[in-house]
Amino acid sequence: MFALAAGDDPAARCRKDAPMSFTVTKPRTRRVQRSELAVPATSTHFFERAASGAADFIFLDLEDAVAPPRKPEARELAIEALNRIDWGSKTLAVRINGLDTEWAHRDVIEIVSRAPRLDLVMVPKVGTPFDVRFVDALLTGLEREFPRARPLGIEILIETTLGLANVEDIVQASERLEAVIFGIGDYSIDLRTCGEIIGASDPRYAVLTDAGEGGARHLHWNDQWHFALARIANACRAHGLRAIDGPYANFGDAAGFRASAARAAALGFEGKWAIHPSQLETANEVFSPTAREIAWAREITARIQSASVGGDGAFGQDGVLIDLAVLKRAQAIIDRQEAILAVAGREGARDVA
Repeated sequence: MFALAAGDDPAARCRKDAPMSFTVTKPRTRRVQRSELAVPATSTHFFERAASGAADFIFLDLEDAVAPPRKPEARELAIEALNRIDWGSKTLAVRINGLDTEWAHRDVIEIVSRAPRLDLVMVPKVGTPFDVRFVDALLTGLEREFPRARPLGIEILIETTLGLANVEDIVQASERLEAVIFGIGDYSIDLRTCGEIIGASDPRYAVLTDAGEGGARHLHWNDQWHFALARIANACRAHGLRAIDGPYANFGDAAGFRASAARAAALGFEGKWAIHPSQLETANEVFSPTAREIAWAREITARIQSASVGGDGAFGQDGVLIDLAVLKRAQAIIDRQEAILAVAGREGARDVA
């Protein structure tokens, strides 16, 4: 519970990013990233559709979606697309090739120096904090040579066992780092648990119940990705980053994608990777507050503001304690919805123009 002086505004207090300890995490750039659409840089026929689609965030892929002989060509196509197409207010990234390849450093140099519209650089298969610091240093040098209106951000993929083992240190490696994506495909390969469909459940990861009445036993499925997801989400929240869930490869299974997204949202993730435009609306819906949640948040905020006039900081409602912790949850919902509406407003203004 908490005590309020008469006239205190509890909602304003909840909007403050007050530290929970003497250790203060510097705020990172905030963006709406409910859906992140992957677009191969060589698939030029998809660019215009992606730009006018429902994705909050788009990345042009130079890595896994491009065959080695076409890597240099893909880089040029990405630069041309970043400069030519009207992407509106969407956040744009390019996934560079792995840092251990012959293409990575040139990906960063060419794209950053020639594409001012770029917002972030996506770094795959990050294994240690040094990987992030290396890219940060490269970006810092390039920004001195080619000044930008805003510093570039970094988002990374945790898709190896080494990366997951070091994730708590990795998320602290650079102030440019904004988001961490769980790369479930390569992670499952590295863990030696890969199945046929990336992101799908594995029926082997189950427990058999004891016999009940009549001797019947039941197979109870578990989530083999829970450890990785929960660890990434916790590391991100501890240091102010966005946690983004990875792909669900069976884009024909809409129900499976929705269930995967809902699980990630329940664990604290802010968005999900989409490999097909058909997944975008679902991701945007799952990672947005519902109408019921918004109505509840507004009601709770009004009730606490009213109670605070008389100095009351906590009260019961339908047998449930309502106090500052509940108000923080309500304010987070309201802030999230306002951020989403702001993005929608920018996109609407662009369409009108």
